[in-house]
Amino acid sequence: MRLTVVVLTTLLSHYRRHPGQLAMLLLGLWVAGALWSGVQAINASARENYARAEALLGSGFDRLEREDGQALTRGDFIQLRRAGVLVSPLLEGELVTDSGKKLTLIGIDPLTLPGNSTLAHTRAPGKLQDFIMPPWQTRLAPDTRSRLGTHPTLPGGTPFPPMMEVPELPPNTLVMDIAIAARLLDAGDSITALVSARNVLSAAPDGFTLVRADTRTSPGELTQSFHLNLTAMAMLALIVGLFIVQAALGLALEQRLGSLRTLRALGVSAHTLVVLLALELVLLGLPGALAGLVSGLWLAKVLLPDVAATLQSLYGAKVSGTLSLPWHYWLGGIGVTLGGLLIAGSGVLWRASRISLLGLGQAQAWRAGFQHQLRVQTRLGAVAALSALVFGLWLITRPGGEGLGAGFGLVAAIMLAAALWLSPLLAWLLSLSLQGLTRLAHSWPLTQWALADLQLQLPRLSLAMMALLMALAANLGVGSMVGGFRLTFLDWLDQRMMADLYLKPPAARFADIDTWLARRDAVKERLITANAESQLLEITTGNTEPRRRGLPLPVFGITPGQTLTAGWPLLATLGGRDAAWQAFRHGEAFINEQLALGEGVVLGDRLSLAIPGGVERVTVVGIYPDYGNPRGEVVLATQQVRRLFGVPPASIGIVMQTGEDAGLLRRQLSERFALTPQSLRDQREVKATATAIFERTFAITRALNGLTLAVAALALLASLLAQARERRQRMATLWAMGVPLRRLLAIQLAQLAGAALVTGLLAIPLGIAITACLVWGINVAAFGWRLPLHFFPGEMSLTLVIAGLVALLAAGLPMFKLWRTPPRALLAEEESG
Repeated sequence: MRLTVVVLTTLLSHYRRHPGQLAMLLLGLWVAGALWSGVQAINASARENYARAEALLGSGFDRLEREDGQALTRGDFIQLRRAGVLVSPLLEGELVTDSGKKLTLIGIDPLTLPGNSTLAHTRAPGKLQDFIMPPWQTRLAPDTRSRLGTHPTLPGGTPFPPMMEVPELPPNTLVMDIAIAARLLDAGDSITALVSARNVLSAAPDGFTLVRADTRTSPGELTQSFHLNLTAMAMLALIVGLFIVQAALGLALEQRLGSLRTLRALGVSAHTLVVLLALELVLLGLPGALAGLVSGLWLAKVLLPDVAATLQSLYGAKVSGTLSLPWHYWLGGIGVTLGGLLIAGSGVLWRASRISLLGLGQAQAWRAGFQHQLRVQTRLGAVAALSALVFGLWLITRPGGEGLGAGFGLVAAIMLAAALWLSPLLAWLLSLSLQGLTRLAHSWPLTQWALADLQLQLPRLSLAMMALLMALAANLGVGSMVGGFRLTFLDWLDQRMMADLYLKPPAARFADIDTWLARRDAVKERLITANAESQLLEITTGNTEPRRRGLPLPVFGITPGQTLTAGWPLLATLGGRDAAWQAFRHGEAFINEQLALGEGVVLGDRLSLAIPGGVERVTVVGIYPDYGNPRGEVVLATQQVRRLFGVPPASIGIVMQTGEDAGLLRRQLSERFALTPQSLRDQREVKATATAIFERTFAITRALNGLTLAVAALALLASLLAQARERRQRMATLWAMGVPLRRLLAIQLAQLAGAALVTGLLAIPLGIAITACLVWGINVAAFGWRLPLHFFPGEMSLTLVIAGLVALLAAGLPMFKLWRTPPRALLAEEESG
């Protein structure tokens, strides 16, 4: 035991003599662990919120609406219950506290609410009579209560009913009895909805319309790609941070070769030495992992508002601004960081186990084996490239909506192959350059020396350059994908939103409003839409046997007027655009890209759609893009949808004559028909809102990109500091031969900038490949639609600039130290070396 303590103390004493290496080791673990832990905290908290939100209304409610378009009242509820219709009233509204906090208030009747709802069966303290009788109760999630404080009040000083914490409820949501909710919302006798358990009602009662429960995919499934993307970026940052650790450990081993051989000669077995080195890693790794975990929590709190905005705008998923983490998150964060440390240190442990007692003069053993390492990396890179090919072929053969894991595997394999091939490629370029300069050695001796010196640095610089390559390529790939998405999204908005005003009138007023609009000379066209729910029963391709699906499918009706046919985006058509629209007018169908990719539907296929009392068969004559929609969809002419499904019209797109004022018509409509602002929207407002949501959506991606580049710069700085003393020794000879210190500094900067520039040039095709995988593979698997591939020369130029800036920043500290080193100290280092 005493020998073990002595050996461990001897090993740890190295970091007392070289505190910079210890600092770099802890820094690598800290930044890697912080990014990984922060992203995992966000993901864990978001997924818990999904579960709470999804459980709020159970599997979803069917709803009843009045046919005349009037608001529902308490009298409607009483009338239906007396008629034996099993419905329950819901009242929803926005409540603002005196401190300005906005909350969603849901009023329920717990006695009639369907039993599969979280609202009906919670573990709230107290009895049922406490909830439905004065002073009533306010049920809310614990994080919502902490956000509100101890004694929140409404404007005017009205206190909340006594608050009871219910962990199952989603964030920023209050649940009360409908009586007190109506009083707080000043709703009178009106109610928001009459709900029933799903599929309990076979048909709507007289005077009402039945709206079936929403069968869309849950937010947790929709957001799978987003969370995988965050996890992949965090894993990339973790790997880049571990490169810093690998560089520090490799240098420490090289500097301790003499000490390790001495310990072996004194009787310490190879097994004991490896075990103690592993224990040393754990002792040094725990502080770094804990620091990373704490910093990750802080990072998650900073980034969570942007993540919440992204999830709300893209998927309609509400995520709390307060972190709520399961117990296994804490152990997982430390375990992943320590596991990464042991992986990064495995090479050190392996080399320590193979130390030769007779190799006392082999101080450069690590560098001498670099050529063997390059050959191994080349072979492993080939294996990664073959894996990428397998993933790519597998994705090509799978229908859209599948293969999300394979898509990320493809990106990982491509990046791994490029990273492994980087060092052999840099070594080959340096060797080729030196061979070309052999005949010009008398003319450019310093250039030849600089290239040879860079060859000596390459073993240690290779890891940092790999980290820089991955960070630059990921930054370029994600940036190009986001930029392409932005261009495509805005162009799609311009094409789809061709009307000047969009109106959703009450069903009972629709005919009057449509007739009034038809008489306005300022109105050029009225684009009427309709919505219905159907089921895709069969898909028939040519003369083959029909494929039976049984897939729930929304049907959307549009008016094929002059404005719509000119601008509606179509990815593919049967017989050309004009022929496709002509067939559409005669009863054929368009489908969105999600349905085409997800179910393997092609142009000319016949779809069998379930309609009330029968089956309707239509031919697919066009495929259109439908960005942001997670479901497959069929589009038919509005009149056909209304005839087949017996549904009322849903909305009117109003196209104005050239030069006419849409604002004036909007005011006239609002005044004449008492329309609410929500039912009449200006095209410009919708576009501005959608664009603002998009810009906020990808803020988290940009933030993580910047952090990953910062970690890559730290990895490069760690490599330069690790070999700073050795480089000063080599430069001392040049200084003694008369080379000015200013030129020595320029040589050092040119070496690093050149290596970084080559890395940046290689990052450009790698970034393009990553972009292609994102838009053609991962995006299709996650959302069911494909984005066009855009190239951004500005982004590529910025990649080279960033590579140079990273090299400049990383070289700044070593160059400053070299500039401050007196000439006598340089010679003293050369003599001691």
